[in-house]
Amino acid sequence: MVSAELSCVLELRNLCHTYPNGAQALRGVSMTIRAGERVGLLGPNGAGKSTLILHLNGILPSDGEVLVCEEPISSRTLPGIRRQIGLVFQNPDDQLFMPTVFDDVAFGLRCMRVPEPEVRARVDEALAMVGLPGLGDREPHHLSVGQKKRATLAGVLVLDARILVLDEPTAGLDPRGRRELLDLLASLERTLILATHDLEAAAELCTRAVILDEGTLVADGPAEEIMSDAGLLSEHGLEEPPARYRR
Repeated sequence: MVSAELSCVLELRNLCHTYPNGAQALRGVSMTIRAGERVGLLGPNGAGKSTLILHLNGILPSDGEVLVCEEPISSRTLPGIRRQIGLVFQNPDDQLFMPTVFDDVAFGLRCMRVPEPEVRARVDEALAMVGLPGLGDREPHHLSVGQKKRATLAGVLVLDARILVLDEPTAGLDPRGRRELLDLLASLERTLILATHDLEAAAELCTRAVILDEGTLVADGPAEEIMSDAGLLSEHGLEEPPARYRR
């Protein structure tokens, strides 16, 4: 259950980003995401979705402003903000780098110098929450892709992240792994930002949809409304999900 103290707001103000090769990935994106919202960040490949989410906890420097719980990202606020925003990359191998699953999930807590008995209790709880109880001693490369994605999610849940940001979470999953992950995400009472071009997953999980195309925010509204507009979706390289997936 998300308590009142988790009423954290994420705000983007005129966010721009140009890569060193001159490619402009974001063009003045502004939006506000309130506590408890479940937002599908939609768009074709190359739309700027991944670039945008890498700004949310300071991995990429911001041209514009990113505010989390009314605090702008800065060297002073960044450690606290990174505990508020849990970012899960598309490729779990980019996040799993320790000898065991337990060590991976415990990494953030140990960096914060949390006492080891508390680390063990919190890691065990996080692994149980994502459906991986008893797998703490497993080497990450022995997990399935679906298990790896859930292990990376445990690594942000163990820090009690208020806002979960997932980049293409269903990519590379077989039907069973996809269903397990979607059911898990549906059960989590957190603010959720889902960057994806899997509109079936977004329609199932999200109440709000935002479309990015060529770095520009082109649509923002209720998910049912956005994902029922076949013309809008087609114009921006997306396909309308089957009606059974929409709310």
